Parts: sequence; structure tokens; C-alpha cells
Amino acid sequence: MKFTIIGLIAVLSAFSTSNLIAVPKITGEPKIVSIKSLLNWPQDFAKQKPNLTEPTANRLNDLHGQIGRCDIVLSTAGNYHMALRELWQVYLKENAKALEIKTWFYTTSPPISPSQTQSNVVQFGNLNLNCRPQVAVGPGKLMKKLIKLGVTDGKPVPVVKNYGNVILVKKGNPKGIKNVWDLAKKDVVLVTPNPTMEAGSFGNFSGTIFNIASNDKSPPKGMTADALFNGIFSGKQTGKWVSGKRIMHREIPWAISSGNADAGVIFYHLALYFKRTFPDKFDIVALGGTVDKPVPMAGNKVGVLKAVRIKGSWTPLQLKAREKLMIALKSTIFSTILKKHGIARP
Repeated sequence: MKFTIIGLIAVLSAFSTSNLIAVPKITGEPKIVSIKSLLNWPQDFAKQKPNLTEPTANRLNDLHGQIGRCDIVLSTAGNYHMALRELWQVYLKENAKALEIKTWFYTTSPPISPSQTQSNVVQFGNLNLNCRPQVAVGPGKLMKKLIKLGVTDGKPVPVVKNYGNVILVKKGNPKGIKNVWDLAKKDVVLVTPNPTMEAGSFGNFSGTIFNIASNDKSPPKGMTADALFNGIFSGKQTGKWVSGKRIMHREIPWAISSGNADAGVIFYHLALYFKRTFPDKFDIVALGGTVDKPVPMAGNKVGVLKAVRIKGSWTPLQLKAREKLMIALKSTIFSTILKKHGIARP
């Protein structure tokens, strides 16, 4: 299956448009790399027995059930999950007892709220979560979809702004990658989000490669932005481009750590989280500014996430829980948490 740029161009509107140029048509396709041995990510809860978690095989296949009547549910783009995890504990500590919050969940996958608000279900393996989200968080394009579906209650509120993208590489940067031009090296394999399942992130990261190159006033001799882009994304499969299947913020670091890829363009705050979580596995190549103080260079896409209330047949307590969550997302406490994780406010 060939991936085209049709859906990609629409994605650009969700990000800063200064210094941006429409990217060339993509005629190639990535090699899909499957996960056989996963990274051992930190868990939200302290380990207790019995525990069925096993990162290489048992991905909820042996937990069977259906859960309904949730007190609070958040459907969100997952790239700021490390900050949301901290905020959620603050939110529960301040509100769980008073609002009788006992059953809750939030999803940190690529945005699923349009379909989730229509079906009122999320599936994980053999577990069905039959609850409608009270709040959704995502980029501007997602907000437009929700508004068009008629499921929003009030206007979307900007809550999160990133510092653009960087290049994630293996510890020690063995391929000597210093900028986007080095992604053209014959021995460098690039990993991206799946172009179909995560068109938004794919458009952001691939567009960043092209637009940074387009804005470079002193490109390497004989190189152009088109040549760089087409050398990676167009033509017959060369092995230079691989992708995962569904959730890029797990698959990109896995592909690099496992040796299936050498580099991946990704949000600064995600790369920072990967490096902090697995300091012996990853390094970061800045695309503007430094690793400690990123200043996105021309062409490096900067994105904003917005939060919106979702309509539903809510009980008085569910409505209060929804409002408290919106307040938490706009709070000073969350601003402090975001800053710690390399994320800004709009």
C-alpha cells in the first residue's frame, strides 16, 4: 500500500505555519517492524500480587472483562503522558473522596476521541471499557472533528504547547547524526509513526525534516530538501524507512533501542522522557537551541493541544468531576509539572 501526502497537508494546519512549505508527494512505504521484546516502561501503580504484566507477550490477553459506569474518563493524545500521570494523582487526591471517584481511566494512545464518543467503548485485548469520556484533549484538527460531530460542550481551551521536535538516537550516537541532513546517510535507518494509523504525528515529524532542510541557507553540497525527503520516503523500499503499527511513543524508542532503526524525529518532551527513563539507551540531537534549552529552528513544527468538555447524560457528580478536571488542566500545578517535563503552556 502506498502512502500519499493528501492527509498530511491537512495536518499542517494544526501546527505553526511560519517558514513551512508543502512537502513532496510520498511514493514509498515503510518496512513495518514488529515488537518482539518490549522496553520495560514504568507502571502507574506499585507492583502487587497477583500481577499478570509481562511486556514481551501477555498484553492483556489474560485479563477478560467489561467495565461500565465510570466516574471520570479522559480521552487524550498521549504524547504528554508523563506529565498527565503526575497531574492525575493530584486530581484524585483533591477530588476522589468528595466526588466519590472510584472507577476511572484515561487513554494515552494516539487520539481516539471522535470514535470513542460515538461508540462509548475502548478495547484493550480482552478488556472492554464501556464508558464515555467527559473530557477530550487533542490538536486543533481533532477539536474540529469533535465539534463537527456535535459532541462538544463549550469551546476548546489550549492547555499544552511543545518545544518542537528533536532527533532521538541510540546512546553514544554511533552514526554521528548531527542534523536532518545526516538522515540521508546510506547507513542510517529512520523510524517514523505509522503513516496511516498516526497520520498526524507522521505529518509533523516528516514535515519537520523537509521544512528544516528547506529553510537551511547553507545545505550540504549537492543536497536539497527534496533530495533528502525523497531519499527517505519515496521510491522502492530501500530499508532506510521503518515504522511501527499503532503507538509511536512506544514504538519509536523500541525500534532504536532494539537496533531496527538508528534515529527518529520526535517531540522534544518525549525524547527527554525516553532519555531520563532509559539513560543507558538514548541520546538527543537538538533541532534548534540545545538539549537543555530547546529553541525550535525555522521549519521545526510546534504543536498545541486543547481540552474540551464532552456532552453526555452525566450525573451531578460526573459533571463536577468533569469541571474539576478542566480546572486541573489549566492549573498552576500543572504548569509546574509540564515545565519539569520539557513542555510549555500556549
